[in-house]
Amino acid sequence: MHQIVFNEISAHEVSAIPTLEQLELISGFKVDEAFLSGEKEDPSFGVVERDGKKIFRYRSKDYRIYFTMEDGAVVVQRVLHADSLKDFLFRSGMGAGSEDQKLGNSRSFWKLIEAGEQARRK
Repeated sequence: MHQIVFNEISAHEVSAIPTLEQLELISGFKVDEAFLSGEKEDPSFGVVERDGKKIFRYRSKDYRIYFTMEDGAVVVQRVLHADSLKDFLFRSGMGAGSEDQKLGNSRSFWKLIEAGEQARRK
């Protein structure tokens, strides 16, 4: 089992979620080594890639957790509601493809992730 670390932005985003939904979201968020290594597929998890940079995605109902692995810890960069992502993709004029593919091609998405990476950890 990995330690889960939230930065200031992701901690704020998760605290804005109603308490029972927070508990459900976090209780289902178990990062499996087999998924990270590519040995196992899990529809709840995905990978967003661009220019050799990779960020993992966990999907649970209406929320998406975007995280990286650093020194054996799961570092949560952003926690976003699915509706905010749909709105983001619509405003960005993103066409066909999976949600992960669309986000991988979006500079705005990577700026969002970089803001999370630069935020202090809690």
